[in-house]
Amino acid sequence: MKLKICGMKFLENILEISQLEPDLLGFIFYENSSRNFEGKIPELPEKIKKAGVFVNATFEEITSKLDIHKLDYIQLHGNESPEFCLKLQNKIPIIKAFSIDENFDFKILKNYSESCTYFLFDTKGKNHGGNGMAFDWNILENYKLEKKYFLSGGISLENVSDLKEFLKKDYAKNCLGIDINSKFEIAPGLKNTEKIIAFKSKL
Repeated sequence: MKLKICGMKFLENILEISQLEPDLLGFIFYENSSRNFEGKIPELPEKIKKAGVFVNATFEEITSKLDIHKLDYIQLHGNESPEFCLKLQNKIPIIKAFSIDENFDFKILKNYSESCTYFLFDTKGKNHGGNGMAFDWNILENYKLEKKYFLSGGISLENVSDLKEFLKKDYAKNCLGIDINSKFEIAPGLKNTEKIIAFKSKL
């Protein structure tokens, strides 16, 4: 199970968290986010992949950040079309995020199955991610595609036992990784190392 830590912002904290050897670190390039990343990503161990997170950004804005920061993945959290995702996927692996609640229509995912590398399922809330709430993961029983996905949204130390139970389900077989963010923060973008260590030991 891969671990992705999203919403990294502060240099010293990035270096500290990188010592925990997560599989991916996420950097948000979205001005309306309290975790908007404006610095220069420090050199990280090669096995830690860098994901740039964007919300309805232009192709030019995304490819500019891709070149500057040598990103390994692009994560799209807005209303990007399958055609837009496919255009980017010709350059870099794409993680397409979808906001999930009990009314989510899983049929729309078929339109994206060829135009992104992975899906990411997050909780539908007022913000484009980082809402700190978990959705009912059992809704994913309705997910019938074979594409691997990251599970996100309100994952915390408090619900890690529920998470482990979910991961035992047959319909969780395509869950590639866990994406954590706001429940492991001291402040927006500043991650709590001890909490993440505890999470990894329990998972």
